[in-house]
Amino acid sequence: MPHVTALYRYPVKGFTPEPRRELTVQADGRIMGDRVLAFRFTGDVEPREQDGLDYWPKSQGLALMDFPSLARLRLRLDDETLRISIHDGDAELVEAGLDDAGRAELERAVSAFVAASSDARRLPADGVRLVGDGRTSRFQDRPRGYVSLHGSASVAAVDVAVDAPVDDRRFRSNVVVTGAAPWDELAWTGRVRIGAIEFEVQRPIGRCAAIMANPDTGVRDARLLRVLTTEFDQNEATLGILLLPVDGGGTVRVGDEIAPV
Repeated sequence: MPHVTALYRYPVKGFTPEPRRELTVQADGRIMGDRVLAFRFTGDVEPREQDGLDYWPKSQGLALMDFPSLARLRLRLDDETLRISIHDGDAELVEAGLDDAGRAELERAVSAFVAASSDARRLPADGVRLVGDGRTSRFQDRPRGYVSLHGSASVAAVDVAVDAPVDDRRFRSNVVVTGAAPWDELAWTGRVRIGAIEFEVQRPIGRCAAIMANPDTGVRDARLLRVLTTEFDQNEATLGILLLPVDGGGTVRVGDEIAPV
């Protein structure tokens, strides 16, 4: 029986995954505490509208698609104090809160890191702005939000096909499932139940260049978009699926079984 073996949330868009034993799925389909902050280019710190919803294009801020060096940073957001710490290896880059002074400190530290990296040419001259309140989930790639899921067997199949190490962290899903054959999740349709929550399967996840960044080094070391289309005969580089809860939210836990409804 397929079951949940790992859960992740991503407090700051494009930065460190945070392993969790359980995740709260909100009624709007987003994960509580997921993508509650984002570093945006200073000229694009207000949302656009798409399909009647707020939309924050990832091309207008720091995201792994364009800034792979971010992958090597280790970021922690304290839910109680709303303080952020960022490390590069053993070195602390910054530790600050979300008041005006703290945001400015975080913006300077992150801008300086990117400016000194191989991604510097993509950084605007005036740096970045940290937006978000640290609590409201709103900076997902898609305006509707969604819960993302992939099977560990699919990732293992990709790992075998390339020389570079490939693990679940590259694909930045909220839910990782074990017990399904490689690529089985792409064929799921209709509704599935994870623990006590019923979800509607929306569509497969088309992937971008973010998956090519090594999560330990921040270096693009695997041409995974090409691997997915050539080695696995995909028309579009795809791994994982998007889900929405059917009747409100609830809690997903490691160990929850997954079954069609």
